[in-house]
Amino acid sequence: MTQEKALQGDKVILRPKSIEDTEDDYRWRVDEELSRLDAAPPLHMRYEEFRSMAESELRYPVTWSRRYAIVDPVQQLHIGNCMYYDIDYARKQTELGILIGERDYWNNGYGTDAVMTMLEHIFEETPITKVYLHTLDWNVRAQKSFAKCGFGFVKKVRRDGQWFHYMEVTKDAWLKLRDGRDPKSKR
Repeated sequence: MTQEKALQGDKVILRPKSIEDTEDDYRWRVDEELSRLDAAPPLHMRYEEFRSMAESELRYPVTWSRRYAIVDPVQQLHIGNCMYYDIDYARKQTELGILIGERDYWNNGYGTDAVMTMLEHIFEETPITKVYLHTLDWNVRAQKSFAKCGFGFVKKVRRDGQWFHYMEVTKDAWLKLRDGRDPKSKR
């Protein structure tokens, strides 16, 4: 596997995950509100166990997932995570996930910029031509952010007793959106 590089957005940098991210990741995973937004129960393992798992994941990365830390380049602060996973090169598709864990960064375009930066990387640097995601049906804020990035609603799906919006964007649709954006944008 090749070494992943940092990706520059307009507001954020996406850099490969590191062990230094573990304390923030743990804090976000045990947070009840953030867990609810991620449709998962809060984490109930000790920090030491969590760190050991993180070290193992970094030491032995898998080929079907790419994980990045979202960093505010001005403050040099790790504010969240963005990843694409279930990479299927035969079908040329992957699923995207994002979490902005630092609440001071909510509703300020950091998540949208992180997703646009990730999509640019996926569509320009890999053979992937479709990216999809699942967001809770009541999480309208996330749905609006994803729509700004070109994702369209496809259908409602039920998983683990909860309803999700399945959304997707194709490379062609994303390129049209990107090419129609403000020319002052870095992308």
